Amino acid sequence: MRKVVLITGGGKGIGKATVLEFAKHGYDVVLNYFKSEKPAQKLAKEVKDKFGVDVMTFKADVSDEKQVNAMISATIKKFGRIDSVVNNAGIVFDRDFDKITVEEFKRVLEVNLIGAFIVSRESAKFMKKGTSIVNVSSTNGTKTISPECLDYNASKVGLQSLTRDLAFHFKPNIRVNAVAIGWANTDMNKDLPKEYVAEENAKIWLGRFAKPEQVASAIYFLCDDSSSYVNGEVLTIDGGYC
Repeated sequence: MRKVVLITGGGKGIGKATVLEFAKHGYDVVLNYFKSEKPAQKLAKEVKDKFGVDVMTFKADVSDEKQVNAMISATIKKFGRIDSVVNNAGIVFDRDFDKITVEEFKRVLEVNLIGAFIVSRESAKFMKKGTSIVNVSSTNGTKTISPECLDYNASKVGLQSLTRDLAFHFKPNIRVNAVAIGWANTDMNKDLPKEYVAEENAKIWLGRFAKPEQVASAIYFLCDDSSSYVNGEVLTIDGGYC
């Protein structure tokens, strides 16, 4: 029986690359999305055709307990197991400090932080010894100063703290780790001014943004048996950045 991975926000960007990475290694996939229905359905077909694994797409707002419970129930009904969870769903508004609203701030925390808590808590009820959870965080939660997205930054700091707390809570059966991603070539960053990209590349020791596939391979590593003694850690993926 194939292993099963649940990936939130799996329709585009890092999520899409992660879906492809796990499918390449023979995992059946639960591809969660909220607004990206067409990309999610297209990706599901691509994965089935290319890798011969099963993919279930499921629309759910990860910050809504009822919707998450419905997604987990559907996963267990179809596959009977959950071996890995990747909490990738996230949003950002990019507002200056004096322009962001309280409602926007709350929404970012609900999706990026509380959503990961809900999905982890509900999934863990069906996860056995040797399974794994990976939270997709950001260097904005560790060392990057981005005052135009302080809500996002706060959510990622919280996500890294949550990672360590969950690793402790779920010991010794479920490992919980996180990746802190720097700049990556995703749809979110495709419209950045060329001059700004050049400035940021100059700060990266490898001189370039990450490819989504490079991030996805690190996420897979943290779920694979080859990292079976890695727990409660935050793996920085930024090419060296100063």
